[in-house]
Amino acid sequence: MKPNPIKERTFQFAIQIFNYAKHLIDNHKEFVISKQLLKSGTSVGANVREAEFAETKPDFRHKIGIALKEINETIYWLDLLNSTLNETNENLKWLKSESSQILAILITILKKSKEK
Repeated sequence: MKPNPIKERTFQFAIQIFNYAKHLIDNHKEFVISKQLLKSGTSVGANVREAEFAETKPDFRHKIGIALKEINETIYWLDLLNSTLNETNENLKWLKSESSQILAILITILKKSKEK
């Protein structure tokens, strides 16, 4: 099987989301948004993994579409945290940058899968 860079990238992203959510709980006692962030941020990679073994091309596009929605939701929560937390956090900056890059990659994957 060929290497799948988006699969690995979204897995690493999920690890960083997990660590950041833990930081929010431990240091800010923030339980609601951290849970939402954890759910959407880890769901991206899970849907990419599901797409890898999609049964049909429409099923593949559907799974990538869900991953796209989840990364967009993750960006929302990150933007909200960025606007409300009184801290400069390199992890948050990295997550915002990485989520934007993953969004762009998933859009490209979805567009190319529709062209074929």
